[in-house]
Amino acid sequence: MKVLSIDTSNYVLGIGLLDGDTVMGEYISNIKKNHSVRVMPAIQTLMDECSMKPGDLSKIVVAEGPGSYTGVRIGVTIAKTLAWTLKIPMSGVSSLETAAASAGRYFDGYVSPFFDARRGQIYTGLYKFEHQVLQTVKEDQLVMSADWVRTLNEMDSRILFTSNDLLLHENVIKEELGDKAVFAASTELNPRPAELALLGRDKESVDLHSFVPNYIRMAEAEANWLKSQENNN
Repeated sequence: MKVLSIDTSNYVLGIGLLDGDTVMGEYISNIKKNHSVRVMPAIQTLMDECSMKPGDLSKIVVAEGPGSYTGVRIGVTIAKTLAWTLKIPMSGVSSLETAAASAGRYFDGYVSPFFDARRGQIYTGLYKFEHQVLQTVKEDQLVMSADWVRTLNEMDSRILFTSNDLLLHENVIKEELGDKAVFAASTELNPRPAELALLGRDKESVDLHSFVPNYIRMAEAEANWLKSQENNN
């Protein structure tokens, strides 16, 4: 099975190609540039490098969020369009699950990936590898980082934190958890598109017409509009 994975859910742009259990190639960049104009050229370049054509693909896997509202929407839209055009199945995988798999595969403890959500909030969840299979311990959620680490302090093991936003919340984590907190190396912080492809390869396919990203919360503009409508009533 040849799988193309797409992750535009945050600043990191990730494109991966998996052939069975073999990672054919990955494209990763962590720069603040417009994903919408870079995704298709990145896909084309990687497929050319791997001597693969669109018709060779068996499945599309996309990072479904949470993360940047615009970023998640771009990736899901492109993935759905490719799957529909090529008439192949598509699966969505949590962006946080992908981050956990990228950093914590060989960590003996819990893994807490997170993305900054502003105003002291984070998108996060809790994961743990059991016999090389990633298990969800706590579902993805939007929470204050201070509240999250207080909850994690009740856990019975060390916790690995992975995020490109580590510096924004590192002090809060250290103050609450002390030596219980472990921080991923800088080379492990970018979610790997090969892990995304592997996680989604055998996952149940979605219905393309009804599938929507997992934003966890509404976009700020949408929330403000709804609030204004309530005030006008």
